Amino acid sequence: MNYEQLITEMAERDERFVIMTAENRALLRNIPKNDKISNRFFDTGITEQTMIGTAAGLALRGRTPIVHALAAFLTMRAFEFIRTDVGIANLPVKLTGFIPGFLSDGNGATHQAIEDISILRGIPGMEVFAPADEEDMLIMLPQIWNSKAPSYVRANIAKPVVSHSKDFTIGKAEVIAKGSDITFLVYGMLFPHVVEAKSILEKQGLSVGLVNMRSLKPVDEQVILDSVANSEVVIAVEDHFKIGGLYTIIAEVLLKHQKTGNVRSFSLGEKWFKPGRLTDVLNYEGFTGTKLSERALALLETPVIKS
Repeated sequence: MNYEQLITEMAERDERFVIMTAENRALLRNIPKNDKISNRFFDTGITEQTMIGTAAGLALRGRTPIVHALAAFLTMRAFEFIRTDVGIANLPVKLTGFIPGFLSDGNGATHQAIEDISILRGIPGMEVFAPADEEDMLIMLPQIWNSKAPSYVRANIAKPVVSHSKDFTIGKAEVIAKGSDITFLVYGMLFPHVVEAKSILEKQGLSVGLVNMRSLKPVDEQVILDSVANSEVVIAVEDHFKIGGLYTIIAEVLLKHQKTGNVRSFSLGEKWFKPGRLTDVLNYEGFTGTKLSERALALLETPVIKS
């Protein structure tokens, strides 16, 4: 099953679901041809604000709109509408962002959604998710779409490199492995590259943990606390600015529980990435499996002062 098949199945079974897009039909090619649901498919054109306002109106009338747009424009161009029309009213509008983070590889800064996690998780009641790949996303989406809360999903149709647990619960992470030397906390499209880094480090005799932080809000606080307590170094890996993303989430959890630990950030810091082919972007920015393993190993080899 793929994304289009899942959303078709959900919409055919439940008339509350309305499918909307701002001229982004890459995952929705056949929806307008489906006589059972074509009357609940709306393409508003390149008008993200209008789409969100319309979706909010439909939600007020008992519908559950699933909206689609390029992540950068959905989360920034339409942010005020999401905050005001959807967030304040706490409406079950489901936001799907295409090509977030490094997936916008060939585009410049205007098209890079690398602050999306930060700004949307700041809206009260908004749920935020970043699946590791298509299999992970398809496991997660039925619960997300059936939730009464507004939500944002970083769409990801990459092929899986591991078999994911079918036991998904909103607010829970997926623990792939536990490790005492290094534990990687990662979300989204960087997951397979961290899997590769884990394999490289384990061949050098290290104990390496890996957690798929698929649900970023609500977040699995216990997994974060356990990782920090039981691993020499915890590394937050994300194609996002350092501020407001996973690294900040971890800091918030530790402060809330009055805990400290050796937590490091492998992020974009405070810069946009240099566009190019995805393989070149990952290599240049230091996010290939090899580069991640080298950066992680350096943390163990260099003395650090634990906060």
